[in-house]
Amino acid sequence: MEIGIQIYVKGSVEAVEFYQRAFRAELGYNVKHTDGTFLHAELIKDDQSFLAISEVGDNFITEVLPKYPAMSFGIIFDDKEAVQSAYAVLSEGAAICTPLRVLPWSDCCADLVDRFGVYWYLTVPQHSPAE
Repeated sequence: MEIGIQIYVKGSVEAVEFYQRAFRAELGYNVKHTDGTFLHAELIKDDQSFLAISEVGDNFITEVLPKYPAMSFGIIFDDKEAVQSAYAVLSEGAAICTPLRVLPWSDCCADLVDRFGVYWYLTVPQHSPAE
């Protein structure tokens, strides 16, 4: 199991460049929205993904941020069953942001705010960029 950091920002392209400079990191696996902002961008340092950045919608500050924090703990499990098991427990009394699903970079993932107010992103090992 690995732990990662995910941040949600307005201005993801600028944020990626900023954090690349700050940490001398490389852009790893990434998926862009049609407007060129990042749906998902991983930053790589010392051959490890250490930070993921996602663009938020216009309603983030007024509607989403009061309910969900701008940062989450990302847990990368070894397999789908482990994700599903953790999700089953963490979802008890939780605010489900997005239920278990498949995304371009993950065959099984979900995010939620647990009953203690902690924002979790649960996933299986993520896809690597195409070479």
